[in-house]
Amino acid sequence: MKRLFLLVSFLVLSKFSAQTWATEDQYIQKFAQYAVEEMEKYKIPASITLAQGLLETGGGQSRLAQEGKNHFGIKCKEDWTGKTMKHTDDAPNECFRVYDDPKQSYEDHSVFLATRKYYTKLFDLDMKDYKAWAHGLKKAGYATNPRYASILIGKIEKYKLYEFDEVNSKEVLYAVLKKYPDLKDDRNFMARLEPSKKIIKAEPVTLKVPYKPTSYAQQQKRVERIKTNAEILNSILIKSHPNGGLKYIVIPQDTNIQLIANKFKISESKLIKWNDLQSDVLKKDDILFLESKNSDGNTPTYKAEFGEDMHDIAQKFGVKLNKLYAKNRMDEGQKPSAGQLIYLIDKKPRN
Repeated sequence: MKRLFLLVSFLVLSKFSAQTWATEDQYIQKFAQYAVEEMEKYKIPASITLAQGLLETGGGQSRLAQEGKNHFGIKCKEDWTGKTMKHTDDAPNECFRVYDDPKQSYEDHSVFLATRKYYTKLFDLDMKDYKAWAHGLKKAGYATNPRYASILIGKIEKYKLYEFDEVNSKEVLYAVLKKYPDLKDDRNFMARLEPSKKIIKAEPVTLKVPYKPTSYAQQQKRVERIKTNAEILNSILIKSHPNGGLKYIVIPQDTNIQLIANKFKISESKLIKWNDLQSDVLKKDDILFLESKNSDGNTPTYKAEFGEDMHDIAQKFGVKLNKLYAKNRMDEGQKPSAGQLIYLIDKKPRN
């Protein structure tokens, strides 16, 4: 009787095990969507992001991932003002970033790559060439392991993560279901696939509107303003400037520097300094650099257009404003005339 009980138990457990996924498969099912969303915003291959997440977290099992929601092992650095935790990595008790949600970790990883000079050349690569990106990350010093590129490529090819480089954020969950057909019996996953069937809608609660004793109409205006700010931030894409690949954005609507600073985890003072700004107000179509501009332009000269000032030209060509004044033997605040030849590399010859 005891042997029969053990046999039945074994069969039940075998059946249960067959219906569960390996840790890395579960990670892919849960986070492929974030990787594709980041690919759309920052032009980083979803396969690379997902493979890095798999590797860094051990399939979601690492202490950093579970306690700190940190999926990419990003350390605090001097510009981090959020929550932190101590963790032994290259040295004992190093400072690591802590997030409220893994999605924040995924976006911070994208911003980390997109705004640091070491990784500039990555964004010149074909977004679907995961092998070039893997080798590029290693060459740029992302990891110390000499086999880092081959390990990433191995993960991508083992799980065919390159398939996610071919889909968009509206298609990604269907791609996951195609890869793992048994997910059709998973209520949680199917609820993600068909959000319209959810009883509780998650989207509205993401808006945090501080209460103030005011009229309903005024409060609704505040809600709409917060919604607008969120929409502005979501529409911004980081671009690579012809002048040395400097990272910059184009402001889609009138806004302020604080919103941009919060999104890209860069201090307001740095953004103001890098962009030679006199105030924190940003206008639609303004060019805003996410790193310090260069001392020289990428073309010898430029003819000033009607209404342009030296700041406009400095932003257009990614040149520090004080350097531009000096090259052209102009006083600070002096405006160019329409058609004036502005020197961007060499100093203007003396008359």
